[in-house]
Amino acid sequence: MIGPSRTDNTIIGRWWWTVDRLTLSAVGILMSVGMILVVAASPAVAERIGTDSFHFVIRQAVFMLPAIGVMLAASLLSPIGVRRLGIALFGVSLVFLAATLQFAPLINGAHRWLELGGVTFQPSELAKPSFAIATAWLLSMQQRLADWRIGIVSLALLGLVLGLLAMQPDFGMAAVVAAVWCAQVFLAGLPLLWTVGVVSAGLGGLWLAYLFVPHVTERIDGFLYPHAGDNFQVKTALNAFAAGGPFGRGPGEGVVKNVLPDAHTDFIFAVVGEEYGMIACILIAATFAFIVLRGLLRLLREPDYFALLAGAGLLVQFGLQAAINMGVNLRLLPAKGMTLPFLSYGGSSLLALALGMGLMLALTRRRFTDLEARWLLGKAEA
Repeated sequence: MIGPSRTDNTIIGRWWWTVDRLTLSAVGILMSVGMILVVAASPAVAERIGTDSFHFVIRQAVFMLPAIGVMLAASLLSPIGVRRLGIALFGVSLVFLAATLQFAPLINGAHRWLELGGVTFQPSELAKPSFAIATAWLLSMQQRLADWRIGIVSLALLGLVLGLLAMQPDFGMAAVVAAVWCAQVFLAGLPLLWTVGVVSAGLGGLWLAYLFVPHVTERIDGFLYPHAGDNFQVKTALNAFAAGGPFGRGPGEGVVKNVLPDAHTDFIFAVVGEEYGMIACILIAATFAFIVLRGLLRLLREPDYFALLAGAGLLVQFGLQAAINMGVNLRLLPAKGMTLPFLSYGGSSLLALALGMGLMLALTRRRFTDLEARWLLGKAEA
C-alpha cells in the first residue's frame, strides 16, 4: 500500500502507520455509497417540494468535504486530545440543547433544530459523541480514584441530557444516549443495579411518553396495531424490499423514492432494497458490523481505560443508530426519525458521525511503547 515510509516521524507518517486503515476504508466506502444513494433518492423528493432537483445532492456534497476533514483531523488526536475536545464539545452541546427549548421552531411536533449563521443543525447530534467522551472520562476517573461519587456525577449528567432530550421531545435519541451510558457502565464494572435502575427509569419514561405525548402514542400504536394507524411509510418500505428481491430492480428503476416523503433520509435503506436488492442490503449491514466489531477487537488490546470506555461508547452509538434505522425500515421497530449513518441525507448528522468516527479512530490507533518503537525503527532502517 502506498504511503509514508516507516521511518517518517512526521505527524502524518506516525498517523498512517498507527491508524486502523481497514476501518478508515470501510467508513470511506459508506460515505461514497451514501453520496450515490442521495443522488439516486433525493431528486424525486426535491421535485415534490418544489425545489431544484439536485438541491439535496449539492447540500450533501457541501457537507461531505468538511465532514471528511473533521474525521481525519479528529483521528490525529491523542487520547488526551480526544478527552479535552469531547468535554469542551459536551459543554457546548448542553447549551445548544437548552437553547432548542426556547428558540427552536416546532417541526413534526418537536423542537430539535436551531439556526446559527444561516445554517440549520440538530444539537442532539453533537451531544451523542461528546457525551460518550465525557462519561468515559468520569468513569475512568472513578475507577482510578475508587470514588463512587464520581459515578454519581456521570449518572447526573445522563439525567440532565435525557431531561433536555425528553423536553424537545426526542425519545429515540434519548434511548441511544442511555444505551451508550449503560454499555460504558457495564464495561467499567460498576454495580449492575445502576444499569437496572436506568433501564427501569427509561421504560417508565417511555410508558409516560406513550400516555401523554401524542406522536409517541401514534408511532407505538402504529407498530403494535399496523392495520389501525397510519403506516404508509413503513408499508411502502416493506413493499420496496419485496419488489427489489435478491438483486434489485436496477439503479434508478425504483419507484419508492417517488412516493416516500423521507426516501432520502429515514427510509434510504428501502431505496437500497428496491434498486439494488437484498444482497446489497446485507453488504451494507455487514459493513456496519465490521466497523463495530473491528473497533471493539482493537480496544481489547487498549491499556488506557479512558480510551477503552470512550471508544466502546462511540462504537455502541454508531452501531445502535444503524440498527435502529434498518429495524424501522424492516418494521422490526416503531418508526423513529433517525438517519442511517453516512448513507442518509443530513448535514449535522454527517458532521457529527464523522466526528465520532474520527475520535474512535484516534482512540484505536496503535500506541507503541518506547521499546517497540525503537525495534520497529531499527527494523525499517535495516
